[in-house]
Amino acid sequence: MELNMIQLKKLIDISLIEDIGTGDITTTSTVPAGSSTKGIIYVKEPGVVAGVAVAEAVFRRLSEEIRFASKVVDGAWLEPGATIAEVEGDARAILSGERLALNFLQRMSGIATRTAALVEKVKLYPVRVVDTRKTTPGLRMLEKYAVRVGGGFNHRYGLYDAVLIKDNHIKVAGGITKAIMAARQNVPHTVKIEVEVETLAGVSEALDARADVIMLDNMDPATMKEAVKLVDGRALVEASGGINEETIIPVAKAGVDLISVGALTHSIKSLDISLDIGEIKAAKTQ
Repeated sequence: MELNMIQLKKLIDISLIEDIGTGDITTTSTVPAGSSTKGIIYVKEPGVVAGVAVAEAVFRRLSEEIRFASKVVDGAWLEPGATIAEVEGDARAILSGERLALNFLQRMSGIATRTAALVEKVKLYPVRVVDTRKTTPGLRMLEKYAVRVGGGFNHRYGLYDAVLIKDNHIKVAGGITKAIMAARQNVPHTVKIEVEVETLAGVSEALDARADVIMLDNMDPATMKEAVKLVDGRALVEASGGINEETIIPVAKAGVDLISVGALTHSIKSLDISLDIGEIKAAKTQ
């Protein structure tokens, strides 16, 4: 799992401009220039950490002299009080970057933690828990990365890397078959075509039209099981629609290949993470 560092740098720059603007007037007015400090980033509740390198990149963007010592790696389960990293160097840079670094860490760790919980629930079944495009604008790369850290898998990244024919596409195209045929004629042969269906009749039509993946939208587990039998391995089967911790096991038992959960990224509780700063040391005089 790797982050696109060019994209990350751009995101951090935009976020720092949003937060710091023309300058951190609180820090520059209360903390002497050239002073240094050391801080400890730690968790205050149990969870899976994600985004350690992102936090480091925030601080280093403000000062290349910052020393950031990671104590854990992404994917580690941490108990309250566990140290994620130590950061040392320019006090102004650390204080100005604190909130942004924590925002990224907290949200990404919250996503990884919830993903891990859902993956754990269905570990006995041959099914993948996948995310959706229901991500925070601008943060998709980080949020989808956090899903992978938590043991989940990514669905399509955007509108450009896979075809997903949904109900409105079907209405405009004039039906499931017409929509799939149009997609086949207009996208490269390397691109998979997925179609959303709501009934067993829709499953049959999607199969006849040679869909690669069939998404069962808001079906109950019993109907999903019938759909899986109908497909009989001729396409991948994805379950979608309001699936959560309480409903995911019956869905997995139905025999689907994929379970997509929008809540992995759109309804997340951030993990409680803090940064404690030590003594501020004045700059050494010549």
